[in-house]
Amino acid sequence: MAIRAIRGAIQLDVDEREHLLKSTAELLTKTLHANDIENGQLISILFTATPDITSEFPAIAARELGLGDVPLMCFVEMNVKHALPRTIRIMINADLEKSRAEIKHVYLRGATALRLDIAQ
Repeated sequence: MAIRAIRGAIQLDVDEREHLLKSTAELLTKTLHANDIENGQLISILFTATPDITSEFPAIAARELGLGDVPLMCFVEMNVKHALPRTIRIMINADLEKSRAEIKHVYLRGATALRLDIAQ
């Protein structure tokens, strides 16, 4: 097995708690499913949010999905003028039998613009 990092992002329509939790859960669920990752394979999940997101911690969505035993950490993205607003990013670290080329990174809604080269 190898430790692999899986990236993903989603752009929120608005910075409201329920919308943030639902959108983050969607991003996590789709990313885990696309890469056939089970809870026991997870090492940690890192979340970032653009500075304009203040309604809730994205990691709460992971806990609500039953990932409370996985180390989770939230960070604020750099405040860059031309950055995509209202964006949650994830980096999932997992113990997988996949090569880097087999990893599927998931970018949803407006966040597809961040990585058109690898967005699923």
